[in-house]
This record gives sequence, C-alpha cells and structure tokens, in this order.
Amino acid sequence: MITLKKIVKNAFLAVAAVFVTGHAAMAAIAIEHWVQPSGAQVFLVQSHAIPMLDVQLDFDAGSRRDPVNQAGLASVTASLSGMGVLASPSRGEPALDENALGEAWADLGANFGAQASSDRMSFALRSLTYPDLLGKAIHLAARQLAEPAFPADIWQRERETMIAALKEANTRPATLAQRAFDQAVFGSHPYGYDMTEDSLKRIEVVHMAALHRQLIQPCRAKVTLVGALNRSQADALVTQLLARLPVDAKAAACPALPAVAEVAPLSRASEQRIAFDSAQAHVLLGQPGYKRSDPDFFALLVGNYILGGGGFVSRLTNEVREKRGLSYSVYSYFSPGLHAGAFAIGLQTRPDQADQALQVSREVLARFVTDGPTEAELQGAKDNLIGGFALRLDSNRKLLDNVTNIAWNGLPLDYLDHWTQRVQKITVADIKAAFQRKLQPDRMVTVVLGGAGAAR
Repeated sequence: MITLKKIVKNAFLAVAAVFVTGHAAMAAIAIEHWVQPSGAQVFLVQSHAIPMLDVQLDFDAGSRRDPVNQAGLASVTASLSGMGVLASPSRGEPALDENALGEAWADLGANFGAQASSDRMSFALRSLTYPDLLGKAIHLAARQLAEPAFPADIWQRERETMIAALKEANTRPATLAQRAFDQAVFGSHPYGYDMTEDSLKRIEVVHMAALHRQLIQPCRAKVTLVGALNRSQADALVTQLLARLPVDAKAAACPALPAVAEVAPLSRASEQRIAFDSAQAHVLLGQPGYKRSDPDFFALLVGNYILGGGGFVSRLTNEVREKRGLSYSVYSYFSPGLHAGAFAIGLQTRPDQADQALQVSREVLARFVTDGPTEAELQGAKDNLIGGFALRLDSNRKLLDNVTNIAWNGLPLDYLDHWTQRVQKITVADIKAAFQRKLQPDRMVTVVLGGAGAAR
C-alpha cells in the first residue's frame, strides 16, 4: 500500500539524488527569502509534487535565555503552549482545552507543536494543502501560537510528572555523567544549566506567559516553509500565522534582546571520579568547541568524522574497540550553536578498564590534533559524507530542517548547492589547523562515573 509518507519520501529522494550528480547547479533547491513589514523573515522552498506543507517558526527564546534559578522555563513554556488556547470573544471563538485542541488537529489530519532547544523555541506545522483543510489548519495554528492558555491546573499535573521523570533519570549513570560533564564544560553559562526539581518549583504560569509575550513576536520570527504553495500564498500564510501575536506599536523596530555571554574557555584540566554502582563506567572527555558561525565548520565536520564521528570507520573506534576491545562503542562530536557548544569524546567500558580506555582516547586525540588525519582517512571520510548527502534531504522534514538551519544561522541561500564541494575541498592541512585552533587536549574536562571506588 502506497502511503502519503512514502510519496513524500520518494519525491524528495528524487530531488536529493540529483544534488550529488554533476548537474547540481541545474538541480539546485531554490530558497526564496524576504522580510515582511512586521520584520518576520521568510524562507520558502516550493515543492509541488505532493499536496503537503511543512512550516517551522523559530524564535530566540531557547533555554539560553532561562533565568539561572528557573532552568527549564523555555522547555516547559513550549510544552504548555499545546495544552489549550484562550477564548477570543471579539472573534466569537471559544476557549479550547487540551482535549478539544487535540481533537481539532486530529479532525484536520494536521499537527502543530512546539519545543525548545538551547538556542531557540520552534513551532512546527504540518498539513495537507487542500483549500478546505489548509485554511483551517493555519487559523488553528495562529490561535495556538499567539493565545496559549497556560492552564495552571495542567501545569501542576505536568510539573509533578516532570519531577517524577527527573527523579527516575537521576538513577541513570549516563544522565549523571552527562550532567557533571556539562556543568564542568560550561560553568555558569546557560548551556550548562540543569533543570531540577527546585527550578521547576520556581516556575509558574505567569513566568511562561511573560516569556511568551516578550520573546514570541512577529519581528523576531524566522519562518521556513517547504511545500506546495507559491510565494504570494506563502506570504499570506505567514501573515495569517503571525497576525494574532502582540506587536509593540510604540517600538520603531524590534527591541534588541539582552546579549548572552559567550562560553568561557577552560583555563586548566579538571577530572571528576564519581562513584556509582554500575556494570559499566561512563567516560566523557571534552571542552567548549566552536560556534556554528565559525569558518572552520567544514574542516571540523570532516575531521570529526575521521576522529570519532564516523562510527566503525573512525580512528577512536579502531584504537579503542578494534585493537584493544576496551569498549563496544566510542564516539566524538561537536555541538556548535549560537555559542560554543561542547566537544566531547564518550565511551562506556568495564570499570576496571576505564583508566586504560581513557588513556588511549587521550592519546588518539592528542595525535590527531598534532598530526591531523592521513590522506586515506580523509578520502574515506569525503566518500562517506558526500555519498550520504542525498539522505540529508530525502524527506520533507529533513529538507525543512536543512532550510531552517540556513535561516537560523544566517547561512548563504545556496549553502546546500555547494555543500558537497565544500567538503571535497577540505585538505589534511585544513583539518590539522582547525583542530589545533579549537582543541587543547591538555586543558580538558574528564568525567568518569562508575564503579564503587571513592570519588577523587
């Protein structure tokens, strides 16, 4: 049976496959961009193969803006925004509780929801574009975006559920190790904030409403659309989506938000040994990495694939797993954002092997930073990354994710057109220089959690 999901995937596989051929310039995905009078930035990819539309609205309202004593505020605000909408008496519209709202979306065969990451709060809509459905979906999404009820009784229920989940998570060694690592890497920066029972108890619905009112405004919106509509239709749709949001009539322009401090570099190495009764020790090694806007992005992307991001073909896997059998899985990653996200090497191993696994990982990293990859490793990484590029675009959702990445990070509109060429141009010298600029193996955070020994 052919489903709509299969139709969407096959259509975008066809588009993506052309991207990696020699005719990429002829088959480039055209991203249209304009700014509405409200200040909202719009990014559109027209795709008329199927009657489907995906929309994402991004705002600078992620957890990096959480107050220090209310960690989790952005996350719960996003979550509670889907628990009901207020009445609009002037429009003759009744309030909708969470059940009525859910039923309304189910009746339309569409969905709308929100989530918060470290940097942004995102609202996502998916709907068919049939006229009798899309108009109703946009109307309902506009209500939910601008008029969330933030019901106090539901927040009490949700808060207790979250606290119970936190208590359960605190029994997991991976959670405890990651928390210790993040706090050591980021210090007082919001990237290191940790949602706790105490921080949740300090959050009330008035705080959610205030955050929403201050940060979810048309002039702060970056709106990405992928689907079966033209530019004029997209512009009208975005106008309708944002029309109910409050606008400060006294402000000549969108008021600037307070600056968020950058992540401070580490001044020295640190190590934590955390006793925990577990069969496996969890080992994390790392430091602040780089911002997404860094010009070394592609060199670090390709280099990390070779170091530990390429799974079974990575150098860490070869040295730690294949040669020595110290861990089933070992990996490395960068997580760049508006600020320097973490660079991390992670693995699990028997507690009695933790020191050896850690030492080998440190040696592999130090050699890689000093010498860079081999030409053979570089070519293998390029082949894998370029060969897998079509899979980054093989669905409506993935294409939307790529375009929102362009919109949010201020990347060139032809970024996807030249992605494979940028990867292909990376040299051993580029990777070596980039890793030496970004990483200091002698000033990293180490966390080892597991085993019954006393913490050091």
